[in-house]
Amino acid sequence: MSSYGEWTTAYGLPAFAYTLDQERDPRAEWDPVLDPPTRRHFSHVGNRRITLVSDNYGLSDLFDEHTGLLWLTRGTGVTHLGDLSTDISESERIFGPTFAVVRVADERVALERTVLCPEGEQPWVLVRLRVRNLLDAPVRLELTEEWAARPARMELITGAADAAADDPGPGLELELIGGARTRSGRLALTLELAAGEERVLDLRYGLLGLPSGTATFEESLAALRDRLPRASAARAPEAEREIPWHAALLAGAACADGVLGGHTLDQGSCYSFRHGFNGAARDPLQHALPLVYIEPDLALSVLRNTCAWGGPDGDLPYALGPDKRPWTDLFRPSDQNLWALWLAAEYLSATGDEAAFRADVPYHPVHEAPGVPLLENLRRQFRFFAEVVGRGEHGHVRILNADWNDMAITESGVPREVMIDRGESVLNSAMAAWVLPRYATLAERLGDSATAAEARKLGEELRDLVAGEWNGRWYRRAYGPGAVVGDDDLWLEVQPWAVLCGAAPPERAVELLRTIERTSAADSPLGARLRWPARDAYGPGGVGTIWYAINMTLVWAAAEHLPDLAWDWWRRMTLAAHTAAYPDVWEGTLSGPDAYLAPETGRPGRTWDLAEVGVAMQAYPVANLHSHSQPLLAYLRLLGVEPFRRPRGGARFTSRALEVGP
Repeated sequence: MSSYGEWTTAYGLPAFAYTLDQERDPRAEWDPVLDPPTRRHFSHVGNRRITLVSDNYGLSDLFDEHTGLLWLTRGTGVTHLGDLSTDISESERIFGPTFAVVRVADERVALERTVLCPEGEQPWVLVRLRVRNLLDAPVRLELTEEWAARPARMELITGAADAAADDPGPGLELELIGGARTRSGRLALTLELAAGEERVLDLRYGLLGLPSGTATFEESLAALRDRLPRASAARAPEAEREIPWHAALLAGAACADGVLGGHTLDQGSCYSFRHGFNGAARDPLQHALPLVYIEPDLALSVLRNTCAWGGPDGDLPYALGPDKRPWTDLFRPSDQNLWALWLAAEYLSATGDEAAFRADVPYHPVHEAPGVPLLENLRRQFRFFAEVVGRGEHGHVRILNADWNDMAITESGVPREVMIDRGESVLNSAMAAWVLPRYATLAERLGDSATAAEARKLGEELRDLVAGEWNGRWYRRAYGPGAVVGDDDLWLEVQPWAVLCGAAPPERAVELLRTIERTSAADSPLGARLRWPARDAYGPGGVGTIWYAINMTLVWAAAEHLPDLAWDWWRRMTLAAHTAAYPDVWEGTLSGPDAYLAPETGRPGRTWDLAEVGVAMQAYPVANLHSHSQPLLAYLRLLGVEPFRRPRGGARFTSRALEVGP
């Protein structure tokens, strides 16, 4: 049972009733590390354009990423009705998958206020007010709806900067549907209610002057109920509630991109909302993978958008800054193209949509280069991976200054510049050994047999190399000049890929998975640690962290060899598991970070910080899309949903794009 409340339903959808008294209960206070302690708890939801951040004070923030990272409002949105106000702690508060509800009442009247992100790409929210007279006599009340525009543009690392005094802002408006409309952010009217009468008022607030759809409150909720997938699993009853919840929050983080086209699916959390960048490029591609089976049009849109980050040479920048310009100063990972090739193969396998690969995709405007068909964009990315990233003296993929693990260079023990120049990533070799054969199948189906043959051959060579990295207990992690990384300690991220790419024969795969359960995953309610013995740069004092992205591949690797263990590991990824282990921690209740601190740390169940360099996931520990996309993808893999393979079933999943039975 969470200290903050309990799961319920609202409008026929999963929702969370927040009941904690944040003013008096000491459990409410938490430390963002980079900012002062606070008692504010919040949840992110959205549609395909706008993000609504609702908090336990009944207030709202609106965020828009259409042309840059921009807060439209912060800490606003209040209804006053007589002596009632929706921003009091005594209110009833409910967090839903695309909405938030506040209920207040006194002896005369009851007020229910719902703020909803309408379906589609509307850059505004709907506000439904339901007012009921509790008296046996008529009542006359003054009602006021108030929003305050507080635009703030994100700046790299340092955070939000308030707009200048002479900045007119984005043009936010408040409208009583069917009535008045104003830029002041305030509307007032008089309500006269007969005894027992109930009145419903609908308003909307946001960028009302932009062309958009006109989805009504009822239409949006009906479409949402139809859109969300359904699931049930005898081995994991949590799936029935969490699969639709994760799908809603994942898709609701998308934003139509007014610069590059398509939709961005930003990693969110501290990266966007506190430190002002969209990165790494692998993340939106990874987030879109489960959407292939839920909202395939959105998955394709994210693929096109992320491919448009790059240039004609096939390179993808590490991230986009707050102005959507490529940011390459920090990291240059060697794995990013693999994620684009993977998502493309997953999409073609699921949809058969060959036409999508013949439509042009632009390159980032900074390159001043004409777009090319998506298939050609992907071919250039493969060429960049094969020829520019290339391979080192042992034949493994070069690591550059990072692979998936941004801290792998630091943790290798090899001098940084030497490792960047000559280091090799067994992790990226193992991942490529799985991805490249799937990309080869895509290229072959679309008529590019030469690229298909080259990709397949490279994948096979890398698989054989990875097979030779078995040291009798696990697979090695990396190479540097005169150094082997991961011989004496287990680096988790490479192990599942070694199983998945076929480098580990079945008996060895089982042995490795059982070793992981005895070591990295031992006594850990949220999943396996990244390193064993437990240490890595992200944990306080170098102690262990637990990453959604890596536990997803671990569940996937175990699904075929040790299914009971795989289901157990999946349950450790759930919100229910976090609540059971850490009921007093808000992150993990409805959403989470990209990683948790392990049980042996000083603050288990919370998340990492690198405060010494001014960066901390703990500064914004929710709304990271790994906490939603990875449980979804791991669940699908448990059912055998993979590119160019038939699902094996074993549990139920139903969406508009896919149905798998037990």
